[in-house]
Amino acid sequence: MDRRKRLARLVILQQRLKELHEVRRAAHLRDVAAASAEVDMLLERLEAPDSLSALFPALYHERIARAIARREESLRKADAESAGIAAADARAAVADRARREAVRSHERSTEEKAILDMLESRRKPDGMA
Repeated sequence: MDRRKRLARLVILQQRLKELHEVRRAAHLRDVAAASAEVDMLLERLEAPDSLSALFPALYHERIARAIARREESLRKADAESAGIAAADARAAVADRARREAVRSHERSTEEKAILDMLESRRKPDGMA
């Protein structure tokens, strides 16, 4: 397999890797939203006058703390995936530039070879006469 094809496959691979990071980031952001909604819901129940939070305040505070910790962890993971997206995008750009350069180089060498062949073919009849 020549260099152009390998680089084209590398570009595709990096784009797929970027898409994977984007999907994972979206999942982490969905988890952030879910944890935030749970914190809001628990805080509303904690402040409601007819809530059981007066009987079990430690339980409510513990659940709120766990939800906040989940939210922070999901935010951290989403940020890490953002870094992965940026890295994969940069690698894809570098591979694509290298692929384009390899294509140009191949085209240039093919053209040069064609010109040399044409010059050789013109020269042979002159040398024979």
